[in-house]
Amino acid sequence: MFNRFMKALVVGAGVATLFAQSPAQADKLDDVIDNGELRCGVVLDFPPIGYRDSNNEPAGFDVEYCQDLAKALEVEAKIIPATWAERLPLIVTNRADVVFGATSDSLARAKTVGFTIPYAIYFAQAIVGKDTGVTTFEDLAGKRVAAAVGTAPEQEYLKIAKQRGWDKDYQGYQSENEVFLAVAQGKADVGLTTNTAVKPVVDQYETVIAGPRMPWTTDYTSVVGPRKDVSWLNYLNLFVTHQVRSGRYAELWGKYVGGDAPELRIPGVMY
Repeated sequence: MFNRFMKALVVGAGVATLFAQSPAQADKLDDVIDNGELRCGVVLDFPPIGYRDSNNEPAGFDVEYCQDLAKALEVEAKIIPATWAERLPLIVTNRADVVFGATSDSLARAKTVGFTIPYAIYFAQAIVGKDTGVTTFEDLAGKRVAAAVGTAPEQEYLKIAKQRGWDKDYQGYQSENEVFLAVAQGKADVGLTTNTAVKPVVDQYETVIAGPRMPWTTDYTSVVGPRKDVSWLNYLNLFVTHQVRSGRYAELWGKYVGGDAPELRIPGVMY
C-alpha cells in the first residue's frame, strides 16, 4: 500500500514537472489580440467583393468582413492585397492571420490550410465579347477562354476543356482584372468569373456583355486560417455564424451585390 502511494507521488511529481517545463503555447487568437492588429488577406481585383475605391482604398464585401472581425476582436484591421494564387501562401508563411478571398473549401487545399463554414457562395459565369456570339457553354468550343490562375472557375473549366480538347485555346492570367481587360480588348473571347463580378465588369466595358452560367456546381467559399490552429478556426466559425444571425451578412450582401443574400446552408449537411 505504502509503495503504491509513493509511486503515485513520484508519477504525479513527474507530470507536474513536465507541465512546469513545457512553455505555454499561445494560439493565433491570443497573438492577434496581443499584437492589436488583424492581418487580412483580401483579393482586391474581385469587385464588388474586393476592390479599390476612387481614393485607391480597399473596399468591398470582404474588406468589411475583415473590419467587422477586427472590431469584434477590438484590434486594428490591416488589409493585405492578394492575388488569387497568393491566398494560401499568405497563411502558410504567416504573412496574414486570415484570408477573406472567396476561397473554395476543397479537400486538397484543406491539407495545407484550415477552412471555416461557408461565409459566401457563388456560381461561375462568363463575360464575353459583344461580337463573339457566345450564349451557351457549348459555344466555348474553339473560343479563347481566359481565367485567373488558381481559381475554382479555372480548375473546373480545365477539367472539361481537357476532355473536349478545348484547353489548347485556354489563357491563364494572374488576376481577374487582367482577364476582364483581355476580353474588353479582344485578346480573349470569354472570361470566367463569378456571378457577383459580372455586372460591375459589364458596366465598366462597352465591349463586354454577360455570358452564360457555367455547368459546374455552386461554389461554397470559406474564411481561411492556419490548418493546425483549431481554436482560431473555432472563433472564426463563431464569427461567421454571428454575422448571419445579426443580419450583417445580409446587409453587406445587399450593399455590394444586391438582392437577397443566398442561403449559406449546404443541402443535406449540418453546420
